[in-house]
Amino acid sequence: MERIRRFIDEAWSELKKVSWPTREQTRNLTVLVFVVSLAVGLYITVFDFVFFQAVQLLAKGS
Repeated sequence: MERIRRFIDEAWSELKKVSWPTREQTRNLTVLVFVVSLAVGLYITVFDFVFFQAVQLLAKGS
């Protein structure tokens, strides 16, 4: 039981040292993650469509 208590105390002590982001930083970074995810999704969708069309053309030609 003593080991668990010591672990919790040490973990709490380490958490006090963490530099937590502000609410504004968290909001901005969350928006950034959504925008980058959307951009990557669109990029993959466009290339998937282009390659699909290319394969369709090759399949019809042979």
